Amino acid sequence: QVQLVESGGGLVQPGGSLTLSCTASGFPFSTYVMRWYRQPPGKERDMVASISTTGGSTAYADSVKGRFTISRDNAKNSVYLQMNSLKPEDTAVYYCSARGYDRTWLEYWGQGTQVTVSS
Repeated sequence: QVQLVESGGGLVQPGGSLTLSCTASGFPFSTYVMRWYRQPPGKERDMVASISTTGGSTAYADSVKGRFTISRDNAKNSVYLQMNSLKPEDTAVYYCSARGYDRTWLEYWGQGTQVTVSS
């Protein structure tokens, strides 16, 4: 059974930091590209950050470059999103996703974790 479980969300003041975690099970984690997405209230879900299977390549949305860092630990089947200098516009539900190939392209999603940036 495939599972992606996010944690680490919460309420933080502007300028603060949070680290999100996503722990996976039920599929070969180290062969999947991992991504973080977010969906602000009333808006579409957009990709925030992506990391390759080995962690050697990362990509970020322009809105978070220089503030967010994605990383992974294949030994722990986990991906992380370190978020610094948080802004109110970072408020959203954050989701992790896993995309890989096993006779066809597959993509799995977590249930999401709420991040609220407010004073």
